Amino acid sequence: MSLFGLGSRNQKTFRAKKGSTSGIKSLHLKKHIDSTLGSGNLREAVRLPLGEDVNEWWAVNTLDFFNHVNVLYSTLTEFCTPATCPTMTAGPKYEYRWADGVTIKRPIAVSAQQYVEYLMDWIEAQLNNESIFPQKLGNPFPRNFHDVVKTILKRLFRVYAHIYHSHFQRIVSLKEEAHLNTCFKHFVLFTSEFGLIEKAELAALDDIVESILQK
Repeated sequence: MSLFGLGSRNQKTFRAKKGSTSGIKSLHLKKHIDSTLGSGNLREAVRLPLGEDVNEWWAVNTLDFFNHVNVLYSTLTEFCTPATCPTMTAGPKYEYRWADGVTIKRPIAVSAQQYVEYLMDWIEAQLNNESIFPQKLGNPFPRNFHDVVKTILKRLFRVYAHIYHSHFQRIVSLKEEAHLNTCFKHFVLFTSEFGLIEKAELAALDDIVESILQK
């Protein structure tokens, strides 16, 4: 199964987000990301471009990270099932429970597959909410925008943690480890650059994160 064939495209947990977050400005920033990533310098790629708005930068990158995780997880949907992964874990020490504060107010234990499905539905709802991620150039971002982005990225990290702990050998067998590692390195460098995820939240992959940051 090829990663670039998107694996099981018909799985509900996969939905690549095609839209931009803020029109022409967003497209300009997306081109900047693509050009700097192409240079191979990920540390340079995550830095806020000179003269650009930090909210726009966070918005465009958040959309990219959402799509990256969607594509990666889509290749594992036939292997990450309620039978194989009855809870959303990252090794024996970390279990993640789901709550969105609206339809599910108290955290509940669910399978990894169900957790990811809840998460992607929730993130997509945030991205489609123009009061949070404005679509038109010049429309203001909300006061709680930074908190929303931090929550999205914290939860996307949990999917990476589950993949590394529970499915890395499968990723290797699919010959996708280089892509996974590059996506995760980009994610870690970006969240570190702007202090978007608390260190305690990264503990499940502490060795990998430290290795990335020290290079």
